[in-house]
Amino acid sequence: MLKLITASILGSLLLLGGCSHKIQPVKSAKAQLGYKTQSHLELRALPEPAQPIIVVVYKFRDQTGQYKPGTGTTGWSTAVTQGATSMLIKALQDAGDGKWFTVLERESLPNLLNERKIIRQTRKEYDAKTKGARVQKLPPLLFAPIMLEGGIIAYESNLITGGLGARYLGIGANTKYQRDMVTIYLRAISVKKGLVLKSVTTNKTIFSMGMDAGVFKFVGFQELLEVEAGFTTNEPPQMAVLEAIEKAAYSLIMEGVNEGLWKFKDPKIQAKLMKKYLREKSAIVTAEFDQKGNLIAVRDPSNPKYGKKFKRKGPRRR
Repeated sequence: MLKLITASILGSLLLLGGCSHKIQPVKSAKAQLGYKTQSHLELRALPEPAQPIIVVVYKFRDQTGQYKPGTGTTGWSTAVTQGATSMLIKALQDAGDGKWFTVLERESLPNLLNERKIIRQTRKEYDAKTKGARVQKLPPLLFAPIMLEGGIIAYESNLITGGLGARYLGIGANTKYQRDMVTIYLRAISVKKGLVLKSVTTNKTIFSMGMDAGVFKFVGFQELLEVEAGFTTNEPPQMAVLEAIEKAAYSLIMEGVNEGLWKFKDPKIQAKLMKKYLREKSAIVTAEFDQKGNLIAVRDPSNPKYGKKFKRKGPRRR
Protein backbone atom coordinates (compact mmCIF):
# COMPACT_ATOMS: atom_id res chain seq x y z
CA MET A 1 0.00 0.00 0.00
CA LEU A 2 2.83 2.38 0.90
CA LYS A 3 4.59 1.66 -2.39
CA LEU A 4 1.39 2.42 -4.28
CA ILE A 5 0.96 5.77 -2.51
CA THR A 6 4.61 6.66 -3.13
CA ALA A 7 4.31 5.77 -6.82
CA SER A 8 1.15 7.87 -7.16
CA ILE A 9 2.73 10.93 -5.55
CA LEU A 10 5.91 10.61 -7.62
CA GLY A 11 3.83 10.24 -10.78
CA SER A 12 1.90 13.40 -9.92
CA LEU A 13 5.13 15.30 -9.28
CA LEU A 14 6.54 14.17 -12.63
CA LEU A 15 3.39 15.36 -14.37
CA LEU A 16 3.67 18.72 -12.63
CA GLY A 17 7.29 18.96 -13.66
CA GLY A 18 6.42 18.02 -17.24
CA CYS A 19 3.93 20.88 -17.55
CA SER A 20 6.03 23.37 -15.61
CA HIS A 21 6.87 25.17 -18.85
CA LYS A 22 3.18 26.00 -19.14
CA ILE A 23 2.79 27.15 -15.55
CA GLN A 24 5.97 29.23 -15.51
CA PRO A 25 7.09 29.87 -19.09
CA VAL A 26 10.78 30.55 -19.61
CA LYS A 27 10.17 33.02 -22.41
CA SER A 28 8.12 36.12 -21.70
CA ALA A 29 4.88 36.59 -23.62
CA LYS A 30 4.49 39.17 -26.38
CA ALA A 31 2.83 42.49 -25.71
CA GLN A 32 -0.92 42.43 -26.21
CA LEU A 33 -3.29 45.16 -27.37
CA GLY A 34 -5.59 44.94 -24.38
CA TYR A 35 -7.39 42.79 -21.86
CA LYS A 36 -10.92 41.96 -22.99
CA THR A 37 -13.30 41.23 -20.12
CA GLN A 38 -16.89 40.04 -20.33
CA SER A 39 -18.02 43.50 -19.22
CA HIS A 40 -15.94 45.06 -22.00
CA LEU A 41 -17.70 43.00 -24.66
CA GLU A 42 -21.09 43.87 -23.15
CA LEU A 43 -20.22 47.58 -23.00
CA ARG A 44 -18.87 47.72 -26.54
CA ALA A 45 -21.91 45.92 -27.96
CA LEU A 46 -24.34 48.61 -26.76
CA PRO A 47 -26.49 50.02 -29.59
CA GLU A 48 -26.13 53.59 -30.83
CA PRO A 49 -27.59 56.38 -28.62
CA ALA A 50 -29.94 59.09 -29.78
CA GLN A 51 -27.04 61.54 -29.43
CA PRO A 52 -23.54 61.38 -27.90
CA ILE A 53 -23.06 62.59 -24.33
CA ILE A 54 -20.23 65.03 -23.60
CA VAL A 55 -18.64 64.25 -20.23
CA VAL A 56 -15.54 65.17 -18.22
CA VAL A 57 -13.60 63.07 -15.71
CA TYR A 58 -11.23 64.92 -13.37
CA LYS A 59 -10.14 62.19 -10.98
CA PHE A 60 -11.27 58.66 -10.33
CA ARG A 61 -9.22 57.96 -7.23
CA ASP A 62 -8.31 55.04 -5.06
CA GLN A 63 -10.29 55.88 -1.91
CA THR A 64 -9.48 52.68 -0.03
CA GLY A 65 -6.23 53.89 1.51
CA GLN A 66 -4.98 50.31 1.65
CA TYR A 67 -1.49 49.02 0.95
CA LYS A 68 -0.26 45.59 -0.01
CA PRO A 69 0.49 43.50 3.06
CA GLY A 70 4.14 42.51 3.31
CA THR A 71 5.95 39.89 5.33
CA GLY A 72 5.36 41.10 8.87
CA THR A 73 4.99 44.75 7.82
CA THR A 74 2.95 46.80 5.37
CA GLY A 75 4.76 47.95 2.24
CA TRP A 76 4.41 51.19 0.31
CA SER A 77 2.72 49.61 -2.71
CA THR A 78 -1.02 50.25 -2.86
CA ALA A 79 -3.46 47.36 -2.89
CA VAL A 80 -5.18 48.57 -6.08
CA THR A 81 -4.08 50.41 -9.20
CA GLN A 82 -3.69 54.20 -9.23
CA GLY A 83 -4.62 54.42 -12.91
CA ALA A 84 -8.37 54.09 -12.47
CA THR A 85 -8.98 57.45 -14.20
CA SER A 86 -7.40 56.21 -17.41
CA MET A 87 -9.40 52.98 -17.14
CA LEU A 88 -12.67 54.89 -16.80
CA ILE A 89 -11.90 57.16 -19.75
CA LYS A 90 -11.08 54.14 -21.91
CA ALA A 91 -14.31 52.41 -20.84
CA LEU A 92 -16.34 55.50 -21.74
CA GLN A 93 -14.68 55.70 -25.14
CA ASP A 94 -15.44 52.02 -25.78
CA ALA A 95 -19.13 52.30 -24.87
CA GLY A 96 -21.24 51.51 -27.90
CA ASP A 97 -18.07 51.22 -30.01
CA GLY A 98 -17.25 54.88 -29.30
CA LYS A 99 -20.71 56.30 -30.03
CA TRP A 100 -22.00 56.94 -26.51
CA PHE A 101 -19.59 59.44 -24.94
CA THR A 102 -17.40 62.33 -26.01
CA VAL A 103 -14.79 62.55 -23.26
CA LEU A 104 -12.95 65.83 -22.63
CA GLU A 105 -9.49 65.94 -21.05
CA ARG A 106 -9.51 67.28 -17.49
CA GLU A 107 -7.07 65.11 -15.52
CA SER A 108 -4.09 66.92 -17.10
CA LEU A 109 -5.85 70.26 -17.46
CA PRO A 110 -2.87 72.34 -16.19
CA ASN A 111 -0.63 70.76 -18.82
CA LEU A 112 -3.25 71.38 -21.50
CA LEU A 113 -3.65 75.04 -20.54
CA ASN A 114 0.12 75.48 -20.40
CA GLU A 115 0.50 74.06 -23.92
CA ARG A 116 -2.20 76.40 -25.24
CA LYS A 117 -0.38 79.28 -23.60
CA ILE A 118 2.84 78.31 -25.41
CA ILE A 119 0.98 78.21 -28.74
CA ARG A 120 -0.50 81.67 -28.18
CA GLN A 121 2.84 83.12 -27.16
CA THR A 122 4.59 81.59 -30.19
CA ARG A 123 2.00 82.94 -32.59
CA LYS A 124 2.15 86.34 -30.99
CA GLU A 125 5.94 86.59 -31.38
CA TYR A 126 6.45 85.06 -34.84
CA ASP A 127 3.26 84.79 -36.87
CA ALA A 128 2.38 88.46 -36.64
CA LYS A 129 5.90 89.52 -37.74
CA THR A 130 6.11 87.21 -40.75
CA LYS A 131 2.58 87.68 -42.04
CA GLY A 132 1.92 91.19 -40.84
CA ALA A 133 -1.58 90.23 -39.79
CA ARG A 134 -3.49 89.58 -36.62
CA VAL A 135 -2.49 86.67 -34.45
CA GLN A 136 -4.62 83.61 -35.14
CA LYS A 137 -6.59 82.74 -32.02
CA LEU A 138 -7.03 79.26 -30.66
CA PRO A 139 -10.55 77.81 -30.69
CA PRO A 140 -12.21 77.75 -27.26
CA LEU A 141 -12.13 74.60 -25.16
CA LEU A 142 -15.26 72.48 -25.17
CA PHE A 143 -17.26 72.24 -21.96
CA ALA A 144 -19.39 69.36 -20.77
CA PRO A 145 -22.87 69.36 -19.24
CA ILE A 146 -22.12 66.21 -17.23
CA MET A 147 -19.23 65.44 -14.89
CA LEU A 148 -18.40 61.92 -13.71
CA GLU A 149 -17.05 61.38 -10.22
CA GLY A 150 -16.42 58.45 -7.90
CA GLY A 151 -13.61 56.03 -7.28
CA ILE A 152 -12.50 52.71 -5.86
CA ILE A 153 -14.26 52.81 -2.51
CA ALA A 154 -13.41 49.42 -1.00
CA TYR A 155 -10.95 46.57 -1.23
CA GLU A 156 -11.73 43.71 1.14
CA SER A 157 -9.11 41.00 1.40
CA ASN A 158 -9.37 37.49 2.79
CA LEU A 159 -13.15 37.40 2.58
CA ILE A 160 -12.93 33.66 2.13
CA THR A 161 -9.84 31.57 2.82
CA GLY A 162 -9.39 27.86 3.03
CA GLY A 163 -7.39 24.87 2.03
CA LEU A 164 -7.00 21.14 2.13
CA GLY A 165 -3.97 18.95 2.67
CA ALA A 166 -2.81 15.51 3.66
CA ARG A 167 0.53 13.92 4.52
CA TYR A 168 1.45 10.32 5.21
CA LEU A 169 4.95 9.10 6.03
CA GLY A 170 6.59 12.15 4.50
CA ILE A 171 4.44 12.15 1.35
CA GLY A 172 1.70 14.73 0.94
CA ALA A 173 0.01 17.51 -0.96
CA ASN A 174 -2.07 20.54 -0.09
CA THR A 175 -4.05 23.30 -1.71
CA LYS A 176 -5.22 26.69 -0.46
CA TYR A 177 -7.36 29.50 -1.82
CA GLN A 178 -8.31 33.09 -1.06
CA ARG A 179 -11.00 35.47 -2.29
CA ASP A 180 -10.86 39.28 -2.22
CA MET A 181 -13.32 41.88 -3.49
CA VAL A 182 -13.01 45.37 -5.01
CA THR A 183 -15.94 47.84 -5.10
CA ILE A 184 -16.44 50.73 -7.56
CA TYR A 185 -18.68 53.78 -7.14
CA LEU A 186 -19.58 56.03 -10.09
CA ARG A 187 -21.96 58.98 -10.27
CA ALA A 188 -23.08 61.45 -12.97
CA ILE A 189 -23.44 65.11 -11.95
CA SER A 190 -25.19 67.97 -13.75
CA VAL A 191 -22.62 70.77 -14.15
CA LYS A 192 -25.23 73.53 -14.45
CA LYS A 193 -27.30 72.58 -11.40
CA GLY A 194 -24.86 70.52 -9.36
CA LEU A 195 -27.39 67.72 -8.98
CA VAL A 196 -26.34 64.09 -8.76
CA LEU A 197 -28.27 62.62 -11.66
CA LYS A 198 -27.49 58.96 -11.02
CA SER A 199 -25.07 56.83 -9.06
CA VAL A 200 -24.14 53.16 -9.44
CA THR A 201 -22.04 50.65 -7.52
CA THR A 202 -20.36 47.51 -8.82
CA ASN A 203 -17.99 44.95 -7.36
CA LYS A 204 -15.70 42.20 -8.61
CA THR A 205 -14.16 39.27 -6.77
CA ILE A 206 -10.45 38.43 -6.99
CA PHE A 207 -9.59 34.76 -6.63
CA SER A 208 -6.21 33.26 -5.79
CA MET A 209 -5.30 29.59 -5.50
CA GLY A 210 -2.14 27.65 -4.74
CA MET A 211 -1.30 23.97 -4.89
CA ASP A 212 1.84 22.07 -4.00
CA ALA A 213 2.98 18.52 -3.34
CA GLY A 214 6.13 17.03 -1.93
CA VAL A 215 8.01 14.00 -0.69
CA PHE A 216 10.34 14.08 2.31
CA LYS A 217 11.36 10.52 3.07
CA PHE A 218 14.37 8.33 3.82
CA VAL A 219 14.55 5.71 1.09
CA GLY A 220 17.66 4.07 2.52
CA PHE A 221 20.36 4.40 5.12
CA GLN A 222 21.48 8.07 5.02
CA GLU A 223 19.59 8.46 1.74
CA LEU A 224 16.96 11.18 1.86
CA LEU A 225 14.48 11.75 -0.97
CA GLU A 226 13.09 15.28 -1.09
CA VAL A 227 10.89 16.44 -3.98
CA GLU A 228 8.68 19.54 -4.16
CA ALA A 229 6.43 20.92 -6.88
CA GLY A 230 3.61 23.41 -7.00
CA PHE A 231 2.00 26.39 -8.65
CA THR A 232 -0.01 29.47 -7.74
CA THR A 233 -2.72 31.25 -9.72
CA ASN A 234 -3.48 34.90 -8.89
CA GLU A 235 -6.11 36.99 -10.65
CA PRO A 236 -4.55 40.44 -11.32
CA PRO A 237 -6.27 43.08 -9.13
CA GLN A 238 -6.00 45.74 -11.86
CA MET A 239 -7.94 43.49 -14.24
CA ALA A 240 -10.66 43.10 -11.62
CA VAL A 241 -10.76 46.89 -11.19
CA LEU A 242 -11.00 47.32 -14.97
CA GLU A 243 -13.90 44.89 -15.25
CA ALA A 244 -15.73 46.57 -12.35
CA ILE A 245 -15.26 50.01 -13.96
CA GLU A 246 -16.56 48.76 -17.31
CA LYS A 247 -19.57 47.24 -15.57
CA ALA A 248 -20.16 50.56 -13.77
CA ALA A 249 -20.09 52.46 -17.09
CA TYR A 250 -22.57 50.00 -18.56
CA SER A 251 -24.81 50.25 -15.50
CA LEU A 252 -24.69 54.07 -15.56
CA ILE A 253 -25.88 54.09 -19.18
CA MET A 254 -28.75 51.73 -18.45
CA GLU A 255 -29.76 53.58 -15.27
CA GLY A 256 -29.76 56.87 -17.18
CA VAL A 257 -31.97 55.35 -19.86
CA ASN A 258 -34.33 54.08 -17.17
CA GLU A 259 -34.53 57.58 -15.63
CA GLY A 260 -35.04 59.28 -19.00
CA LEU A 261 -31.72 61.16 -18.90
CA TRP A 262 -30.70 59.75 -22.29
CA LYS A 263 -31.96 57.08 -24.63
CA PHE A 264 -31.10 54.66 -27.39
CA LYS A 265 -31.69 55.55 -31.00
CA ASP A 266 -33.93 52.52 -31.57
CA PRO A 267 -36.86 52.34 -29.08
CA LYS A 268 -37.44 48.62 -29.71
CA ILE A 269 -33.85 47.71 -28.87
CA GLN A 270 -34.03 50.00 -25.83
CA ALA A 271 -37.08 48.18 -24.46
CA LYS A 272 -35.43 44.81 -24.97
CA LEU A 273 -32.15 45.81 -23.29
CA MET A 274 -33.91 47.52 -20.38
CA LYS A 275 -35.97 44.41 -19.71
CA LYS A 276 -32.83 42.32 -19.59
CA TYR A 277 -30.98 44.83 -17.38
CA LEU A 278 -33.81 45.23 -14.87
CA ARG A 279 -34.12 41.45 -14.59
CA GLU A 280 -30.38 41.23 -13.89
CA LYS A 281 -30.53 44.08 -11.38
CA SER A 282 -33.38 42.58 -9.37
CA ALA A 283 -31.97 39.06 -9.48
CA ILE A 284 -31.65 37.56 -6.03
CA VAL A 285 -30.96 33.88 -5.72
CA THR A 286 -33.21 32.38 -3.05
CA ALA A 287 -33.03 29.04 -1.29
CA GLU A 288 -35.77 27.17 0.49
CA PHE A 289 -35.25 24.87 3.48
CA ASP A 290 -37.54 22.52 5.31
CA GLN A 291 -38.12 22.50 9.07
CA LYS A 292 -35.08 20.31 9.62
CA GLY A 293 -32.79 22.67 7.73
CA ASN A 294 -32.48 20.56 4.58
CA LEU A 295 -32.15 22.42 1.27
CA ILE A 296 -35.20 21.68 -0.89
CA ALA A 297 -35.16 24.31 -3.71
CA VAL A 298 -33.05 27.06 -5.30
CA ARG A 299 -34.55 29.76 -7.54
CA ASP A 300 -32.77 32.39 -9.66
CA PRO A 301 -35.03 35.29 -10.83
CA SER A 302 -32.46 36.37 -13.45
CA ASN A 303 -33.03 33.04 -15.19
CA PRO A 304 -36.72 32.08 -14.96
CA LYS A 305 -36.02 28.72 -16.57
CA TYR A 306 -33.63 27.81 -13.78
CA GLY A 307 -35.19 26.14 -10.79
CA LYS A 308 -33.68 23.23 -8.97
CA LYS A 309 -35.44 21.05 -6.45
CA PHE A 310 -33.68 18.65 -4.13
CA LYS A 311 -35.01 15.33 -2.99
CA ARG A 312 -35.69 14.91 0.66
CA LYS A 313 -33.31 12.63 2.48
CA GLY A 314 -34.22 10.22 5.22
CA PRO A 315 -37.21 7.97 5.82
CA ARG A 316 -40.54 9.00 4.35
CA ARG A 317 -43.39 9.94 6.61
CA ARG A 318 -46.37 7.61 6.67
